[in-house]
This record gives sequence, structure tokens and C-alpha cells, in this order.
Amino acid sequence: MIPTGEFAPAGLPVREYLLVGLVTAVLTFLLTGLVRLFAIRFGAVAYPRQRDVHVVPMPRLGGLAMYLGVCGGMLLAHQLPVLRRAFDYSFDPTAVLIGGGLIVAIGVLDDRFELDSLTKLAGQTTCAGILVLYGIQWLVLWVPWGGDENVFGSVLILDQNQGGLLAILLAVTLINAINFIDGLDGLAAGVGMIAAAATAVFSLHLLTVSGGDVGNYSPALIAATLAGACLGFLPHNFQPARLFMGDSGSMLIGLMLAAASTTASGRANPSIWGVTDAIALLSPLLIVMAVLFIPVLDLLLAIIRRTRRGVSPFSADKMHLHHRLLEIGHSQRRAVLLIYLWACLLAFGAVAVTVYDISAVVWVVGVGVLIAVIISVIPRLRSR
Repeated sequence: MIPTGEFAPAGLPVREYLLVGLVTAVLTFLLTGLVRLFAIRFGAVAYPRQRDVHVVPMPRLGGLAMYLGVCGGMLLAHQLPVLRRAFDYSFDPTAVLIGGGLIVAIGVLDDRFELDSLTKLAGQTTCAGILVLYGIQWLVLWVPWGGDENVFGSVLILDQNQGGLLAILLAVTLINAINFIDGLDGLAAGVGMIAAAATAVFSLHLLTVSGGDVGNYSPALIAATLAGACLGFLPHNFQPARLFMGDSGSMLIGLMLAAASTTASGRANPSIWGVTDAIALLSPLLIVMAVLFIPVLDLLLAIIRRTRRGVSPFSADKMHLHHRLLEIGHSQRRAVLLIYLWACLLAFGAVAVTVYDISAVVWVVGVGVLIAVIISVIPRLRSR
């Protein structure tokens, strides 16, 4: 759908999205101090365990401040005439606010009372189901088969059951992936901010090439508010942290990333890209995989590792990617910044593929990967 006449956007609303993201960041930053005091009185404190990196008790519930900041950003967007299209033409922001509120409530209970893994999984699935009930689900899916000599791959049109099931599976996967990497100060918030920023940029690109399709306003809004919430929380959480986001924050990041990715990629119109351009057809899925490649890879390796040991996939250990970087010899800050570098290369490299010449992007990303590899192994080379 390409709006015309009075519904056509006057221009790309970059300034409006930046304003919403900055307001979300400021609100989150200001509210985090109050939430920290509430967490201490509420008893939501993380005491050091054998697998933990921190050595002193640390209050959590940072996700509550992030959610309140997102609510403030959404409220501002609702008052802006341009961004109000995200609310007028879809229920996506409403779904995120309701599902996000429920998953934060579940996270608050877990941060205080340590819920068991099955209870959390049931809550995560319920919140993902709320997104589906409000229409956040996959409608089209590119697959690398079924084409002819001129077209590589084909596009599957999914029914409501298939699209809803895929959306729930993606949401639960991303929720747990972000939860798994939340082991160093500032790690989950930084990766979430990078992933959300890349998704917002891609959504704005979709908004441009689609001629202002109103369906692309909501993913950009969801991603912009999430990026702002993560940015506002980082000053309190970067090493040395004064507050942890807890499961309330990590699960909120995963849920919102799933919502933004699904609304941006699952509804993309393949005709925009041209049926002969396989990379372009695949680009929405590349964005989804690239922005969260590191946490998802860490999640899959953890499941394989724990299953081979005969323990629950949700049992904790000290063999995540960030733990291995510490073992190599990186400091906490350097390990976090290094993962930021990898996340930026993958996320914005995938976005650049859809905008610029592929060969140029490959060269730039290749050089960046080489630099990142060298930085990653320097401590090991020094020890040898």
C-alpha cells in the first residue's frame, strides 16, 4: 500500500524518530535512579554466585525503568502527526506496550523471587502470543528453493497459523538469546541498542523505497524507542554498574527486537526489491539474523553444550562468549566493547547490503572483521 494525497508523508521523518528516541533515553536515564531505590527496598538484589562476574550485591529491575521510558516515547510519538500513522494503521505499538508490560512484570517477579525456567518459558510464550493476537506475525518468507533459471529462490505466503507460530518461535528465541548474554556490565543493553538502531535504519530505508507505506512506521518506532531505552540505561549499567537490568530488562529487549524485526521483515513486499535480486529478497531476513547473530549463536552453543552434559538447557554455567573473552585475558570493559564491535560489523553490514554496492560493503566489512579478529586474539598472543 502506497499512501497518496493527504496520507502521503511530507518527507522521511528522521528528526521525529530521533526526537522520540532521545526523549525515551532521557526518561529512562532519569527513572533508573528511582527504580534502583525501589529495587533495594523491594529486595530485588543479585548476590554474587560462582558463575557471576560481579563480586558485590547489586540491585536489579532496570527493565522497569526501560519500559517506562518506552511508554513515554510511545506517548510522544502518538502526539506527533507524522508518527501517529504507526498507531492509526496498525496495533503494533499497542501490542508491544501490552506484551512488554506483561513480560516486564514476569521479569520483576523473577528478579525478586527466582522463578523456575518452565514458568518463565510459559510467560515468554504468552507475551509472544499477545504480539500475534494484535497482528505481529510473518506474512511472507523467502526460501532458497523453488525458483527458475532467472530467479534464485522463491517467496512463501504464510497463513495465520504458520505466520503466528514463526513469530512466537522467533520472539521466544530472541528473548532467551538476550537473556543469555546478560552477563557483563553493559553487554545486553549495548547489543540491544546496536540491534535496535540497525533495525530502525533498515525500517527507514523500507519507508523510503516503499514511497511512504504506512506499514513501515511501526517497526521504526518500536526500534527507535528500544534504542533510546537502552541508551538511557547504559550510563547506569556500563562497568562499573550501579544497577542490573535483570530478566525484566533482557526479556523486554528480546521481545521488542522480535516485534520490530517481524514487522519490518515479515511484511516486506518482495516486489519492491525486484524478483531477480536474491540478496535483496533475502535482505530482510539477513537483517534479523545479523543484528542478533552473536547472542543467538551464544544461545545455540549453550544449549548444545548443556544438552551434551545431560543437564537442562536453561541451567547456568560460566562458558558463554563473554566468559571466554575474560579467560583469554580481556578486561570486562574491553570484552564488552569488543562484542559491540562485532555486533556493529554484522548489523550495519547487513543493512548496508540493502543500500550500497555489495562488493564495496564486503570489502569494508571484511577489513573490519580482520581488525576485530586481531583485537580479539591479542591477549592470547601476548600470553604465548
